[in-house]
Amino acid sequence: MCLIALALDQHARFPVVIASNRDEFLDRPTAALDWWQDDGDTIQTLAGRDLEAGGTWFALSAQGRLAMLTNVRDLPRHKPQAPSRGAVVPAWLATQQAPAAFWFDTVSRGHNPFNLLAADLPSGRWWWAHDRAAEPQVLGAGLYGLSNAALDTPWPKVTALKSALSAALTHAATACDLETRLFAALADRTHAGDHALPDTGIGLERERWLAPAFIRTPDARYGTRCSTLLIAERVATGLSLRVVERQFDADGDATRQRGVRLAAWPQRCLPLPKVAEETLSAM
Repeated sequence: MCLIALALDQHARFPVVIASNRDEFLDRPTAALDWWQDDGDTIQTLAGRDLEAGGTWFALSAQGRLAMLTNVRDLPRHKPQAPSRGAVVPAWLATQQAPAAFWFDTVSRGHNPFNLLAADLPSGRWWWAHDRAAEPQVLGAGLYGLSNAALDTPWPKVTALKSALSAALTHAATACDLETRLFAALADRTHAGDHALPDTGIGLERERWLAPAFIRTPDARYGTRCSTLLIAERVATGLSLRVVERQFDADGDATRQRGVRLAAWPQRCLPLPKVAEETLSAM
């Protein structure tokens, strides 16, 4: 995943809202949003899945944990033989460790540079850490943005998506309206001026390619593969959760949408609600 905006307790009705894009090579095999469970695992995981390395970029468990990962753009520290960063997300969902202990074990594994945003709903903990951090940083109520640098680094697309999320929470009349506004923000292909671009060592031309919220490189080999929303709504029984993933083809056109609603999160009983194919008419 390469772009995330997160709102914690910024709206009385919608206490948790996440808008995110996954950018990746377009030929990398991927499974769409669904429930999956590895052999011997007791955790039911809702996620899309990288079929090349087996991990994921955004996942939540029925039991109430969540994690989102972005790569950090730091080429000198990249190790070709490092273990897949996508394994970190399901590891957090599966463990019983507290954040500090989990992080100590994770950073010792030698992954390439990354950020992790994570939560444990039963304890109410939200936190962020990058691979050089000694310990996780606790997140309180607020509006956060993350791309391929540190949390809230003011890259143009991070700032723009945070502003769009704030505006959507202010003006959306319904949950459906909120969803429509956030998908539109994630589809923004506006290019920032060269003066506003970061210098991450990849050259100005590539910085330009990667600057918009929604990416398509000129060779059509890399870009935004999917947009994912999570909208938690307060209901009488606690939190009702809506998770939806929209997928895109090589031309950047939306081709598929899958979503699910959890009447309560954490989900305390089986069966789990099915992830269903949805219409794209709301584009």
